[in-house]
Amino acid sequence: MNSNSNRTILVIGTLIAVALIALALVAVRGKPAAGAGLNGNFDLTGQPFAGQADAPVSVVVIEDFKCPVCKTFEETVAPGLKTNYVDTGKAKVYTLVWPFLSEVARLPVNDSKFAAQAAKCVYDQGGNDAFGSFKSILFRAQGDESAAWATKTRLKDLAGNVEGIDQGQFATCLDTDATAARVDADEKQVTDARVNSTPTVFVNGKQVLNGSGQGSYLLADVSAAIDAASK
Repeated sequence: MNSNSNRTILVIGTLIAVALIALALVAVRGKPAAGAGLNGNFDLTGQPFAGQADAPVSVVVIEDFKCPVCKTFEETVAPGLKTNYVDTGKAKVYTLVWPFLSEVARLPVNDSKFAAQAAKCVYDQGGNDAFGSFKSILFRAQGDESAAWATKTRLKDLAGNVEGIDQGQFATCLDTDATAARVDADEKQVTDARVNSTPTVFVNGKQVLNGSGQGSYLLADVSAAIDAASK
């Protein structure tokens, strides 16, 4: 085989490798995954939610507080769900945190997990309302996903904006990693369900899909899934 042929094979191989890496990055950055819908048999006991406890439809949103697409979801999709389904008592929306982006980026500290732990510390003190407030604060304060911005010091500052939270109690909870085991348990639930991107949305245990059979977090698709589950 001549040198030109060798160079051609090398170039083709390099292009294929680059394409595969790009596809992997798309998955972890929050794009919907193609394929059959996933089943999420999640244990939602003790998980924070928005809405009425007796709402007939359960929506589960898998998120990482460092995920920029999750921030977009919270800003553009969640308000519509709140108005049309949560406030009307038709559905309750659970947040299940999957802290994976820090590990993907190989950051020196796992601030995805720190943020998840902090959210549980807030929830333990203030319940659903405090959790929802802190979640909004975290997404508004979101930094670059490739940087370790959600340090414990920063999280303590942010928690100071949540009404009714004892800051000393919160700091102790965070500093002692008191909720770390529960965060790990949530992560196991997510990985056991074979979720590979955030946000991923489930309605009554079934992944929300679009018309092409791809995972979707768009308002129209989530709404259609809730409407179908309500019949």
